[in-house]
Amino acid sequence: MAQAKTSTKTKAKAKTAAKKPPAKKAAAKTAAKPAAKKLTAKKAAAPAKKPAARKPAAKKLPFGRGDYVVYPTHGVGKVTGIEKREVAGFNLQLFVIMFESEKMTLRVPIEKVADSGLRKISSKDKIQAVVATLKGRARSKRTMWSRRAQEYEAKINSGDPVAIAEVVRDLYRAAGQPEQSYSERQMYEAALERLVHEFALVERLDVDAATQKIEDILAG
Repeated sequence: MAQAKTSTKTKAKAKTAAKKPPAKKAAAKTAAKPAAKKLTAKKAAAPAKKPAARKPAAKKLPFGRGDYVVYPTHGVGKVTGIEKREVAGFNLQLFVIMFESEKMTLRVPIEKVADSGLRKISSKDKIQAVVATLKGRARSKRTMWSRRAQEYEAKINSGDPVAIAEVVRDLYRAAGQPEQSYSERQMYEAALERLVHEFALVERLDVDAATQKIEDILAG
């Protein structure tokens, strides 16, 4: 009987011992959970890196100080400065242009350069086209002067040197040809002056030399 009881107690202890390991595993699992939560909390707390903001590239200006330019209705001018002004509540950047022949200064907003027709001095190729136009045959004068005068004025104010050369060619009078009327003479001189200043800059001549060269071409 004593042996039977001892055997029974031994079996009971063995069962108890067998049940203990799972309890340790459960404890290990329980201990692991808080660690996982802490790691997640650290990740969440880390601030997200923002992409570095790119600075806008500075807009390249079409002209610089000291450049010669052509404004359609005023001819050749020189950029004497670039300034900022507040106009009607808007902050504007302006080209300051001096027109020596007209003794005037004009300010053109940079955003309006394309609309205004402001451009660089013509290339050598363009001046060659001007020379070819001056050497061409004058247009027939069958229409009334009032209508032709409007067309000529529009060409002069276009700022296109080839169109201006057409006016100079059509109104030029060589020796032995009928004299120009007063209106024709005024229009001719206005076109010639507009053309001469740009021609002189491209050909690197003074105004008098450029005028003589153009008249020599016309006389052919």
